[in-house]
Amino acid sequence: MGEHIPAATDAEIARTRNRLVLDQAKAEGLLGSAKNTRLSGRVSSELVDAAKKRAHVTSDTELLELALSRLALEDDFGARLVARKGSLPADLDLGI
Repeated sequence: MGEHIPAATDAEIARTRNRLVLDQAKAEGLLGSAKNTRLSGRVSSELVDAAKKRAHVTSDTELLELALSRLALEDDFGARLVARKGSLPADLDLGI
């Protein structure tokens, strides 16, 4: 039989996803060595703790960079999909 390959843990998946998002943000010129803006706000500690746990990050800075990168890079797939509703003929044979 083949070699057993262990499934990735949630933490490993999250770290990989985070790295890909941050790499893409860097490639788009959104992240770099200069940290020249300070962001401040008041939010519930429960929200911050839950977000850090879900993203598998530990610092507020990591959380903010990741969240802002995801938001800045977010595509509009959902909106484009909904906008296409009704654009195909109802009698189109999808071969399903």
